[in-house]
Amino acid sequence: MMNKGHDIAMALRAAYLSMHRQTNAHLAAVGITADQFVCLALLAEEDGITQQELVRRANSDPNTIRAMLMILEKRGLVRREKHPTDGRARHVTLTFRGRTVYRRSLKEVKEVQDLLEAQIPSGAEKTVMKYFESILTHLSA
Repeated sequence: MMNKGHDIAMALRAAYLSMHRQTNAHLAAVGITADQFVCLALLAEEDGITQQELVRRANSDPNTIRAMLMILEKRGLVRREKHPTDGRARHVTLTFRGRTVYRRSLKEVKEVQDLLEAQIPSGAEKTVMKYFESILTHLSA
């Protein structure tokens, strides 16, 4: 008997892990991981957000993001400072070096992103994204 929910979960997991491995392989030339790339990309979109906001946008957990930021900070790619108005919060920004590494990493991941895009029929991108957003919304509740 086929369990559609199980099959969907396993297919999503396999696709994600394959994408993650390929992204890590491409980013090795730049010296960052796929997860670190996500942090740099989110900061490139909007620099100077709180660490907690980065956790939310990355759909991750505070300990994982903190550990990644500590590595990125040690490498001089991000800066974490006390938030100007909230003493409990950390304000995270990209450094000049961080922006440079991010721009280089964009070139490295383009092949993976192009391959992903090529798997979605033209015109179906919005529908696929709607399904992913729906899955995220319902499983996050």
